[in-house]
Amino acid sequence: MKDVELGSTPIDKLAELLLPDRRERLDEVIDWGREVLDGRTVWHVNATASGGGVAEMLLALLAYTKGAGIDSRWVVLDGSSPFFTLTKRIHNLLHGSDGDGGALGEEERELYEEVLRGETEHLLSRVEEGDVVVLHDPQTAGMGRALREAGAHVVWRCHVGKDEPCERTDKAWAFLRPYVEDAEAVVFSRPAYVPDWVPEDRVRIIPPSIDPFSAKNEDMDRDDVDAVLERTGIVDVPGGAGSVKFSRRDGSTGEVRAYDDLVHGGQVVPADARLVLQVSRWDRLKDMDGVLRAFTDHLDDLPDDVHLMLCGPDVSGVSDDPEGQQVLEECTKIWEDQPDEVKPRLHLCSLPMDDIDENAHIVNALQRHATVVVQKSIVEGFGLTVTEPMWKGRAVVATRVGGIQDQIEHGENGLLLDDPHDLDGFARLLAELLADDDECRRLGEAAKESVRERYLGDLALIRYAELVRDLLE
Repeated sequence: MKDVELGSTPIDKLAELLLPDRRERLDEVIDWGREVLDGRTVWHVNATASGGGVAEMLLALLAYTKGAGIDSRWVVLDGSSPFFTLTKRIHNLLHGSDGDGGALGEEERELYEEVLRGETEHLLSRVEEGDVVVLHDPQTAGMGRALREAGAHVVWRCHVGKDEPCERTDKAWAFLRPYVEDAEAVVFSRPAYVPDWVPEDRVRIIPPSIDPFSAKNEDMDRDDVDAVLERTGIVDVPGGAGSVKFSRRDGSTGEVRAYDDLVHGGQVVPADARLVLQVSRWDRLKDMDGVLRAFTDHLDDLPDDVHLMLCGPDVSGVSDDPEGQQVLEECTKIWEDQPDEVKPRLHLCSLPMDDIDENAHIVNALQRHATVVVQKSIVEGFGLTVTEPMWKGRAVVATRVGGIQDQIEHGENGLLLDDPHDLDGFARLLAELLADDDECRRLGEAAKESVRERYLGDLALIRYAELVRDLLE
């Protein structure tokens, strides 16, 4: 088990963006938290400190709680490769996908419990009676019983799910149920994800949120965007007078390093190209290869100046996702099979993960440079990769699945594809949007305001505080 170093962000910084009633409510729960949690620690446990929306959200929220004077700590599991293969299988099944098709029998249960037994013993040496422990996703569910027996208050937070239960989701829940039932409360992103066997009084619904001041979401002017994309060798723009410096979570200043190998095949995006961008893990459920095939199959329907970029993490830097390398290789094969005249319009980009603040700043620049951001997930728990470009005022085309449909109202603040497997329909939405600059602008402006109203971090902090209050009372 490893500690994740947390910065400390003044809560007043976030409060400046809020209307008076929300700011007042935030002040109330922070004051309550300082008083009631004095002498207690709030622990968060998950599988990785980088490479996904859960890690990004924790990095932001816990920095605010520390800044508010609440003792918050974050630790990640140090599991084995077979363990993470198993938990990825459970993850896929919860989404309704077969994943690797492997079993969830007694042998798998023994592996799961053996790994978590050692991780739990390590955590128990640090957790004190009365502390609050929030366990995130399937990887950690099996730690709850021992922590509760030691006198801690235990919450299990599930970030994934499927709107309609099926045989696959039932299989995953049958495996997880004995562990989930040990938690005092369970948190989901959407009501549709809650299994019918979870007692209603234990359920809380807390949608994810973004931090507008993080390296991924902070304001950037055009010169700084160009400087970052030129320095990283992703877009062929002149660096000019822009800065490649960024603010780290700990308050220090970082500087984007120079790269020349982030784009596979060396196909740099031309400066005058309009960019369609998808940023996500190299995960089958994100359907990166589907985006690539939809684009290449309909090039004649798209303007000649439009390019596509699929951007994901360097797969060696994401410890809990063994599928990443396979998906990247499949996308690379599709790219390699294209005619020479098509390849320059397709770009596969892997961003380094050894500096998560730098990674976030590069993503920020890419999303601000893009004309349209897409998220063609087959299933999606929530989709922070939708929330983030919406906050930046980008027009987003995404699938009507999971939490995405909570964020986007079709035609109002983005566009939704009803069937995630409809490649023709996806290309048609793209072509229509790219033909109308005014519509792109209108959707982007509406998108930013909807995020301000519904998905900034104060709402998540308030809901977590209310949950903890209920547990302690």
